[in-house]
Amino acid sequence: MNPIDRRKLLQSAAVIAATAVLPACAQAEDNGNTPNRASAASASASSSNTVKTGGWARVKTLLIVSHPYPDQSVMIKGLQQAAETVDNVTVRNLESIYGFDSRAIDGEAERRITREHDRIVFMFPTHWFNITPMMKAYLNDTWGSVGPGLWQGKEMLIITTAAGGGSTYGKNGRIGVPLADVFLPMKASALHAGMIYLPPLAFEGVTPSRLGEYQRQVVEQLTR
Repeated sequence: MNPIDRRKLLQSAAVIAATAVLPACAQAEDNGNTPNRASAASASASSSNTVKTGGWARVKTLLIVSHPYPDQSVMIKGLQQAAETVDNVTVRNLESIYGFDSRAIDGEAERRITREHDRIVFMFPTHWFNITPMMKAYLNDTWGSVGPGLWQGKEMLIITTAAGGGSTYGKNGRIGVPLADVFLPMKASALHAGMIYLPPLAFEGVTPSRLGEYQRQVVEQLTR
């Protein structure tokens, strides 16, 4: 398959993911709740005519994706599919490559791949106010044994989703800080490694009906 055909195929897949009616047994991202058929239909109606995909990333971008329950993923799966339509983006889904074996990550290979890119994007669902277990293992094995300035001059971007909204995050929420500020350790890691830490793209209170909107924002962020 030539590159043009592959890009068209990925774009079609992203649109299908955004417009498909979710099965009644599928779980909503991060909260374990079962969406009803009405919300699934709403997702289809909202996304069918609005999802925008494709484009060109301004810098060579590496997207590291992780979800602890891939079979239940709706949001992260849809966001990954949208990102795959953007040229100049390399996507590596940790569970697809390594399964759930945190000891299987090939740190040397991952460092080599990272060196080839100028911007590193981490995409994951917020997992108990943290990154996912496989993403933590990835950082341990890929970054853990190297000192300051490892990725000097590269950019870091976090893209994350959370079911909780204003009752959980923000000044008036239970934890008192916005979702983006939950990942201060990732910012510290970026600065320690000599990176430029970009403002996170943090989606709070996610719902299937807004998946198309989230996909557009991801594509816009990657093509800036």
